[in-house]
Amino acid sequence: MSETQRLDTLLRESRRFEPPPQFRTTANYADPEIYERAAADPEGYWAQEACHLDWFEPFHTVLEWEPPHAKWFLGGKLNAAYNAVDRHRQGARKNKVAFIWEGEPGDTRVYTYDQLGREVDRAAHVLAKLGVKRGDRVTIYLPMIPELPVAMLACAKIGAIHSVVFGGFSANALRERILDANSRLLITADGGWRRGNVVPLKQNADAAVEGTLVERVLVVHRVGEASGAAWVPGRDVSWEDEMAAAPSAPYPAVPMDAEDVLFLLYTSGTTGKPKGIVHTTGGYLTGCNTSMRTVFDIKDDDVYFCTADIGWVTGHTYVVYGPLSAGATVVMYEGAPDYPDRDRFWTLVDKYQVTIFYSAPTLIRSFMKWGTSYVQKHDLSSLRLLGTVGEPINPEAWMWFHEHVGHGRCPIVDTWWQTETGCAMIAPLPGLVATKPGSATRPVPGIVADVVDEEGRPVPAGQGGYLVIRKPWPSMLRTIWGDDERFRNTYFGKFPGVYLPGDGAHVDEDGYFWILGRIDDVINVSGHRIGTMEVESALVSHPAVAEAAVIGRHHDIKGQAVTAFVTVKEGVTPDQSLADELKQHVVEQIGALARPEEILFTAELPKTRSAKIMRRLLRDIAEGRVLGDTTTLADPGVIQELKEKYAHRE
Repeated sequence: MSETQRLDTLLRESRRFEPPPQFRTTANYADPEIYERAAADPEGYWAQEACHLDWFEPFHTVLEWEPPHAKWFLGGKLNAAYNAVDRHRQGARKNKVAFIWEGEPGDTRVYTYDQLGREVDRAAHVLAKLGVKRGDRVTIYLPMIPELPVAMLACAKIGAIHSVVFGGFSANALRERILDANSRLLITADGGWRRGNVVPLKQNADAAVEGTLVERVLVVHRVGEASGAAWVPGRDVSWEDEMAAAPSAPYPAVPMDAEDVLFLLYTSGTTGKPKGIVHTTGGYLTGCNTSMRTVFDIKDDDVYFCTADIGWVTGHTYVVYGPLSAGATVVMYEGAPDYPDRDRFWTLVDKYQVTIFYSAPTLIRSFMKWGTSYVQKHDLSSLRLLGTVGEPINPEAWMWFHEHVGHGRCPIVDTWWQTETGCAMIAPLPGLVATKPGSATRPVPGIVADVVDEEGRPVPAGQGGYLVIRKPWPSMLRTIWGDDERFRNTYFGKFPGVYLPGDGAHVDEDGYFWILGRIDDVINVSGHRIGTMEVESALVSHPAVAEAAVIGRHHDIKGQAVTAFVTVKEGVTPDQSLADELKQHVVEQIGALARPEEILFTAELPKTRSAKIMRRLLRDIAEGRVLGDTTTLADPGVIQELKEKYAHRE
């Protein structure tokens, strides 16, 4: 069976899940007219959505598009922190809970919108006292503690540009981002907690700021004496001392032009210098707020839990700016999902009566591997909506999530988007769109997506190609900080005027998009292109397999050969017999061409703390190369064990 024939069969046989009737009757959007209205007048649609925000001055022009540069809501003035916090403080949500925070050791803090606003005001006074002005860049390197969103919102309130650096990055990675942004202030902590161990943030920060423009380091005390961190008099400043001394008076939100920069967020830099993605105030906030209402169906009584770290864009959009601008109650957790045991997330869902749970496919596959007993220990009946983010979810994991976490009654919103897009671009509206396991379904209203060939021509249904976005949207990146040429070449160079995300996709006969992963995650076997996700999905469909990562390895005859790194479910013995069985299983699922040359068993796959599998490191191991940058790994020991086990095989 050819790849196209196999895909056609998969799409024809794929199960459909209609929105549950009870969910549909209360959904924010259950009328398909929203798609028609947005398609007929995209600018009018986005202008109406932008009116869900509070503007100090109204915009006079919705869009100015000079490819590849877009300007949205020209003339309008607003403030992101005002929209996320202050406007709720002045109304019925003043005493509503904004954040429920739990630290990994079990300590907790709860902030109402009024309390959060007071913290943001004090932090804004602190930043102003330290000399931070409108347009200045402030680098933030903190664990998942409440001071992180407070610092971000304080920057937004005074008009400074924040650059959050993931707490798992090394000193060198932090330094690189500080230098690129020309930051003069760094906000960090003495440390953070991860699986019971201290993350040495202050020690990394001390090494990172040497030779930079950083004049002050504002330090949150999180772990105390356990950090072992040094204190540099004259440079280091105590967050707690400064907050205690700050005026209690409100800090007035600075009116920002819609196109003023809100934040920089750097990509990981695995293929070169990190890209400082630039997001602006009006467009980004419109996208965040809209998707909370459409994709996440947010209600005033929801308790919303996104498991992402704020150091990544998912945390920016769906822990901070999106839910807060919508007036939601947000659960925020500091530590690992398996500490002190593998049911930590389900403990949180049960304890705080979470209604919306948003996580990554790789974490879901870990839950599968650990078994259902950890889920079954807890009451998850409060859940009404589930979501996935980070990479395509294979149908097996989708069904497990649906059955064991959602108990068959919760719609799943599988969301495709990127750091560069700002918010969800392809995802179902849960009260309106039937879902298919493994498909992100349709572009959200106002987004015009397509799948094209090398010449930019639309491909027939069921045929793979490049995923593209044909028209601008409010939350799109505006440029790469300090490198507009790279912005042009990377995202608009191949198809002028059309955004190229770098992902491959198929569209089925129903118009549903099936994201196949990065364009470069394709293995060329004897001249035939095989998508890594297809092989991974085939492997995970075997009852013994919990998770799989597939890469291409150099082969003298075939060009590339399929290599699969596989983790098995608990109680399964990973031996040669199982390896042979899995190879044959792939042949039966896809065809002989996709048969893995080798199956390499591993207890864990190397992942970032945002739960993405680091396939480039697996390629390094398979090819016997020196390992690339490992600073983003959640557990560096995983890749070291793999290297020792497999790097010297014949």
